[in-house]
Amino acid sequence: MTKGRTRASGRANGASEATRARIIEATLATIRTDGMLGASARAIARAGNFNQASIYYHFGSINEAVIAGLKQMSEERLARYERRLAEVTSLSALVEVGAELHQEDVASGTIHVLSQVMAAASGDELFAKEIGEIFEEWIDVVHRALQRVLGASPVAGLLPLRELASAVSALFLGIELLGELGSSTGRNESLYTAIAGLARLVEAVLPAVPAVPAMPSANPITASQIRCSSG
Repeated sequence: MTKGRTRASGRANGASEATRARIIEATLATIRTDGMLGASARAIARAGNFNQASIYYHFGSINEAVIAGLKQMSEERLARYERRLAEVTSLSALVEVGAELHQEDVASGTIHVLSQVMAAASGDELFAKEIGEIFEEWIDVVHRALQRVLGASPVAGLLPLRELASAVSALFLGIELLGELGSSTGRNESLYTAIAGLARLVEAVLPAVPAVPAMPSANPITASQIRCSSG
């Protein structure tokens, strides 16, 4: 009798997971085609060919379904990012791989989904917090790549690499938003060409930059000391 219940429970759990997967897929597909404004329960259910009530049964709200979809999409794409960026050893190569990954994300609709969801989250503090936590993982990947490329640089200690990673990640979304204006034919390619040129310039200059001595670790300058000396 116990075995029968276990098998039945396993089938039920399997069916539930399959339904959740369909909802996530339909949610992402709806955002890609209709944007967040068009991602209603009716539109998502129509895209996945299931009852609207299934969304609320499995996720509780549209936002929760969106978050689940964004997490899944991010995990899949970040695995790809990690593999490609692990091969990068220079700034110019980083730009080249970045352009390649961006083109993939634009073609698949990934960047469009990210930009749509982040725009929709601006008016919902809790939703924005959850989306922000997911986006931090994208920044982490870029940050690690910058550390690998610039870690041995004489100016690495002077560069705010975390903030630079945030700027690069924001650039990915910004390029997509520019592309949606409708008058940006060739603009993406031109932007990456300009960034690649800047990367080559930095690479040419870096060898001539003298090493910056590290601050003594025994007596670090604190914020309170700075305030005292200036006052």
